[in-house]
Amino acid sequence: MKSYLSDRYQRVLIRSTSSKNYLSDWEKVKLGVPQGSILGPLSFLLYINDLPGSINNLSNLSKVKLFADDTNIVFTHPNPSEFEGNINKVFEKLNSWFHTNLLSLNLNKTHYMQFVSKSNYAVNMNVNYDNNLIKNVCHTNFLGLTLDSTLSWKSHIDQLISKLNSTCYVIRSLKSLTPLETLQMFYYASIHSIVSYGIIFRGNSSCSNTIFKLQKRAIRITMNAGNRQTCRELFRELNIVPLHSQYIFSLSLFVVKHINLFKLNLTINSINTRHCSDLHLPSVHLAKVQKGVYYSGIDVFNCLPAEIKGLSGDIRKFKTALKGVLLEGSFCTLEEYFDRELINE
Repeated sequence: MKSYLSDRYQRVLIRSTSSKNYLSDWEKVKLGVPQGSILGPLSFLLYINDLPGSINNLSNLSKVKLFADDTNIVFTHPNPSEFEGNINKVFEKLNSWFHTNLLSLNLNKTHYMQFVSKSNYAVNMNVNYDNNLIKNVCHTNFLGLTLDSTLSWKSHIDQLISKLNSTCYVIRSLKSLTPLETLQMFYYASIHSIVSYGIIFRGNSSCSNTIFKLQKRAIRITMNAGNRQTCRELFRELNIVPLHSQYIFSLSLFVVKHINLFKLNLTINSINTRHCSDLHLPSVHLAKVQKGVYYSGIDVFNCLPAEIKGLSGDIRKFKTALKGVLLEGSFCTLEEYFDRELINE
């Protein structure tokens, strides 16, 4: 590693509109890692690896999340009057860490956002870093998702709608030129990939119905079906699950992969009932929590057929069996899925 980082030189090239280019002198690289290298990102991650610990140890109400060079700090506090003070203390610690490690914070890409419910208002506060005010925003991008302060997902879904409208136009243009198999491949590459990403967070949003309408439009165009023709059989024929069925699939898979986060009813109540082997559904009153991943995941998983839940120890078999059930049902709403469970009982 030492030989990889030592005795490296770099210079700057300025391309001119004229025929002459300008080059600086070669200078030895004293800090940083080579850009475009394989070990560069790994070296950077090792360099900033102690950042979360320096802040997490300051308060258990703040957590640092790192992804490559993208750093996010999540603050929680039940007392609004102490909220601002704790945040600024964390930023003081952050400022000290940056100076110690010879790094600087890009203020143009740094901002904060308060998550609030409809019944609560944002706290009016000033967040400072090295005598500079951090800008407050109402929405931000996080790993390909657009988050807004009320977690309504409207901004993110509006972006998806724009992409899906364009994709439907492309499918219409390709329909007469390519076979059905190619159109299916295009669907999975251009629609399924963006619709399924992050669906466990926004799949229960009221704004998702517009995405479902665009999904049905793409299916009808692919199958050369009329605007009023039902899509249920078309979904089955193309081996594609409707949007809400994909939401059920992704939620169930999340629960199986993180089953250690959930408790059985039997561990909460020792009484042996017919639902004792179901996951325990906590009592919550906030609608935003009820529509969240944890609560909705329990609700959806508990309504799976017993033979499907029995396969949760084998992810591959679980996915195959679950997709078969969802293809057969082709549930276009969550109500259809839950009503099926009531009929079976």
